[in-house]
Amino acid sequence: MTSSLTALDISKTYGSGETSIRAVDGVDLEIPSGRSLAIMGPSGSGKTTPLHCLAGIIRPDTGSITWRDHDLARLGDAARTRLRRTDFGFVFQSDQLLPELPAVENVALPLMLGDAERKAASSMASQWLGHLGLAGLEQRRPGELSGGQRQRVAIARALLTSPGIVFADEPTGALDQDTGHDVMRILCEATDATNTSLVVVTHDAQIAHWCEATVHMRDGHLAQPAGRR
Repeated sequence: MTSSLTALDISKTYGSGETSIRAVDGVDLEIPSGRSLAIMGPSGSGKTTPLHCLAGIIRPDTGSITWRDHDLARLGDAARTRLRRTDFGFVFQSDQLLPELPAVENVALPLMLGDAERKAASSMASQWLGHLGLAGLEQRRPGELSGGQRQRVAIARALLTSPGIVFADEPTGALDQDTGHDVMRILCEATDATNTSLVVVTHDAQIAHWCEATVHMRDGHLAQPAGRR
């Protein structure tokens, strides 16, 4: 069973007829186990759609996406939902935390949704918050945290279930430059420490530089091959 994520000739079109948009057109990508990749491009370049395909959020129209011997392009909705819950972690531009829950419960939520015992899930969540520099803030609600702290909570939530890969969609887009780089440092260090693969979508070359390889999207195509630092 391979732990690399491989996409071959994936394409995705939205709409039909004259108003259709070819968001992704014949894209090949590979993210080896434990490595990081940035998908970079300006707004409207088609960089978010391949992430959604790779993560099983949407199904490509053509091509295959192989993860641990599963082809996500051919799995049903229920099977893709299970994979997202067990194998994938997510960090978004807006942290998508539940405002009424304290940080520790926001982090523990994926385990509790999987029927884990509340005390055990909260204990694991507290450990992750401590690892990410948020010890003592476990009971604060999102509105009582800074933007950078909220993104750290989101990172803890993404890593709690020991996923094989984390998908981060513009994870620093709502942050100032210094805070954004701090968040990327924490995200990269945490995924490195757990040998978790990482895919980051960004328009910012400085953020992309944190990843080991970068691909550039333009009009649904890869504009140039991956480059490693």
